[in-house]
Amino acid sequence: MNASNRKVITGGLSKPSKMPGYAYNLPATECKIGSKLVKVPGSVCHGCYALKGRYRFPNVKEAMHRRLASIQDPRWVETMAADINARKSKYFRWHDSGDIQTIEHLRKIFDVCRLTPDIAHWIPTRESGILSKIDPVEVPGNLTIRLSATMVDGNAPKSWALTSTVVSSGRTCPAPDQGNECKTCRACWDQSIPNIAYGKH
Repeated sequence: MNASNRKVITGGLSKPSKMPGYAYNLPATECKIGSKLVKVPGSVCHGCYALKGRYRFPNVKEAMHRRLASIQDPRWVETMAADINARKSKYFRWHDSGDIQTIEHLRKIFDVCRLTPDIAHWIPTRESGILSKIDPVEVPGNLTIRLSATMVDGNAPKSWALTSTVVSSGRTCPAPDQGNECKTCRACWDQSIPNIAYGKH
């Protein structure tokens, strides 16, 4: 299957300039928890970047909704894996916009990860309820799931081993010091790092 045919099935991958590889985004308006937190001042979703700028362009919105619908296609897992394997990058980010939709969606992502064993995957998520439905041993070894704190300067969640927080000071993410790019940093994918602290912006 060529790249054009894969894109018809999955909606295609994104290539954020910050990231060391490819990503996959969904509409932030469809986040289960995030769509509620965006209305809460002081939450990490208040003022969400994925509801601004280029994310508001009609063609970008259409593409993200097309990706959301594609998850129901029975060919989605196999085609996503083929598309990721076809790229040269060894790092992949799930959901630079949007989030996990259901436990079934998460398990399909697990299947994609198993079919791309040479790729390091990372999912940031606020869907603690969905994570509570799985046993951590189900998570493929090449997938790092980080459960995000809900409030700026809030404590890291305790219900999941790997987490992320947003802080007013004391961030550990180096991107703001290097042109807002990951450069050589791969901490988000590194399962030996319990928490990543991103600076509030």
